This record gives sequence, structure tokens and C-alpha cells, in this order.
Amino acid sequence: MLALISWRNVWRNKLRSLVLVTSIALGIWVGIFIVSFHQGMSTQYVNIAIKGQVSHLQIHHLEYPKDKKTKYIIPAAQKALKLLENIGTIKAVSARTIVTGMVSSATTGAGITIIGIDPERENLLTDIQKQLVQGDYFLTSKHNQIIIGEKLSKKLNVNISNKIILTFQDVAGNITAGAFRISGIYKTRNSTFDEANVFVQHDELNAHIGLAPEASHEIAILLHNNEELKQTEQQLRSLFIGLLIQNWQEIAPELKFMTDSLSQTMYLFMSIILLALIFGIINTMLMSVLERVHELGILMAIGMNKFKVFSMIMLETLFITLIGGPVGVLLAYGSVSYFGKVGISLSAFATGLSAYGMDSTVYTALERKQYFIILMMVFAAAILAAIYPAIKALKLKPVLTIEDGKVETVEKIRTFGKAINHVLERCLLYTSDAADE
Repeated sequence: MLALISWRNVWRNKLRSLVLVTSIALGIWVGIFIVSFHQGMSTQYVNIAIKGQVSHLQIHHLEYPKDKKTKYIIPAAQKALKLLENIGTIKAVSARTIVTGMVSSATTGAGITIIGIDPERENLLTDIQKQLVQGDYFLTSKHNQIIIGEKLSKKLNVNISNKIILTFQDVAGNITAGAFRISGIYKTRNSTFDEANVFVQHDELNAHIGLAPEASHEIAILLHNNEELKQTEQQLRSLFIGLLIQNWQEIAPELKFMTDSLSQTMYLFMSIILLALIFGIINTMLMSVLERVHELGILMAIGMNKFKVFSMIMLETLFITLIGGPVGVLLAYGSVSYFGKVGISLSAFATGLSAYGMDSTVYTALERKQYFIILMMVFAAAILAAIYPAIKALKLKPVLTIEDGKVETVEKIRTFGKAINHVLERCLLYTSDAADE
């Protein structure tokens, strides 16, 4: 019965109830969409960095990350590759020789990182062949080929088939140089990476710096799924004792910092939306209570206890949220699903985004459990918002509310009654005395 009364009370003022329902639905819709946008951007940023630069896991000499000297190598890198290929969680693996040096053209020079790769393995790891905008991906049998980034090619004012000079240190610490011909120009989503990294063949770079063909500075590992990271990392630590095993969060802590920052930002934004909803619900329900002072007074005067009055106000708020909440979630789910496929273009900010390694098209993404969490947060906010109007209703005094305050208090009524009784008693005594005479 109480639930039925509460439901009818909701629709006594249809316009006000519909406005509140719409506010809740739009608040949830906007909140979830913003959260999904941030989640999609964060996920894409990490995936781009993992796929194109750091991979899920890397193996190094214990001293290599400290100062990255050429002498800190993995001696039997090729044997390690064969071992890693037999692990089911690993999708692709590649050994790299990495040195820092200078690149010079006829017009200018720049500091760069020179990465010696096995073209076939590296392509499975980073898809670098698909990122070529000009030239070939080490397809010919020519020696000393190099692939450079588009931004670097513009800086050096060079093009396909031009020669550039690489200068770097060998294992003994001597300065050495080599002439390389540009066979390809690549372009990734990260323009900073494109300007600072060039690719040559692993064996040729090893020969220049005096390393054996099977030696490498780094083994990069790409997994099928990021969820398998901890399991695979533990397995590698037991296999390669004496080598440094690092995951992407350790290799690039800025990635973890950014994802954590985005998570905090989206929860802060959701909290602001919920706070706005709380004030909206308080305002609407308080108006509803104050407009029904006379009615609530009668209900309390005829015997409705305070618990039932409190429950009635809470149920009204709950019913409104039960309508607005699912509608908002459905709208959000449809929007997130749609833009998760077609994406949201941020081409106007493409230059700035590429400098940070971000794509100019963001695909919204949100786990299903997060829809449920946000919906529960809204219900919790609605219940908290309804407490104050419900308490306000409990403070109403039944007699003060009846007849809009024309009868002031029960005590005054009782005093008036006593006075009438006293007059009647005096009248009866006078009548009795007259009869006796």
C-alpha cells in the first residue's frame, strides 16, 4: 500500500517528476560517456606505446638500463628467442641492438637512437612495414639500408635513396661511422618517436660496433593479452636468472602515471555530476514535501507513524531514480557502442596529440561492470539526497498543519474545552440551586 501511494505521489505533478527523471537520465548519460571517452583515450595511448615502442616485456643486461653502455649485452640472445617462442602467452618476440649517436646529411645533423633489428621478427612485433609512407622495408639484398621517420627526413632534408652518415661508439669506446642509404620512411602516431629513432639491420649494426651476430642489448616481447602480463613475467624470471625482466609499467612509468591520472580525472568528473544530481533531487523533493504540508499533517494525525512517512518520501525518490537511471544507462550504452566503432575525430588537435603519441581518433570504451558501478553510485546519491526532505517531513507537527495553522496547538484546544466545561458546570449548579428553592 505504501509503495502504491508513493508511486501515485510521483505522478501527481507530472511535469516536475519528468524534469527530475530527465535530469537523472542526462546526468548518467553524460557521465558515462565522458568516462568512456577518457577510458578509450587511455587504452589507446597505452596500446600504441606497447605496440610501437616498449612492448609488454623487455629483457636486458642487469646494468644496461642505468647508463645504456654498448658493452652491456645479452650474449646468447638468439637462443633466448627460440626459448621464448615456445611460450604460449607470447605473440611475438624480437632482439634489438641499440646505440645512441648522430645522424648527418648534407645540410644538418641530429642526435638519434639507432636500433638494429631483425626485419621479419620486428615487423611481427611493431608492424613497422605497415607504417611506411615511402620506400621499401629491407626488401632488397643491398647493404647498409636504413629506415627513418618522416619528421626526421624533413629535418635532415633527405628522401628515399639519399645517403646519410651515422656516427656512434663501438664496444671498445671508439668513435666509428658508417654511410647508410635510406630505403624507407615511416610515420607513426608519435612524431617525437619518429624524429628520434632510425632502424638498420641487426647484423650490420653489430658488425659496425664489434658485437657477435647473436648478441643483443634488448629482447622485446609482445603478449596476446595484457592480462597475461604477471603470469608471463614470473615465468621469464625463473627462465632467465641473472637478466633483468621489466614490464611496460616499469620501462615507461609515464604511461602508468597517465592512465592513473586519467582514471582519477574521470572519477572526479563523475563525482561532480553526482553532486549536481544530489542538489537537484534535494530541491525537487523538498518542494514536494513543502507543497504537501496539509496532506502530510492529516496522514500523521490519523495515525501514520514517522517511519512510514520517511519511507514514503524515500520510495518516491527511489521510483524516480529507477526510471531515470536505466534510461540514462541505455542511452550511454548506445552512444559508447556507436562511437566505439566509428570513433570521435580530434583532427583539429592532431599535431599536438601526435607529439604525445596519441591518435587523432578516439574510440570510446567501457567495461560492462563499470555501467553497473556508476548506476549503483547514482542510486546511492539519490538515497542520500532524499534523506533531508524526508527528515523535514518528520518535523512537521500534525495540528499545526491542519487547516493551514488556524488552530494553533492541541494545548489551546484543551484549554478552550476546559473553559467551556467550567461554564457548563456553573450553569448546572445555578439551575440546581434554583430548583431547590
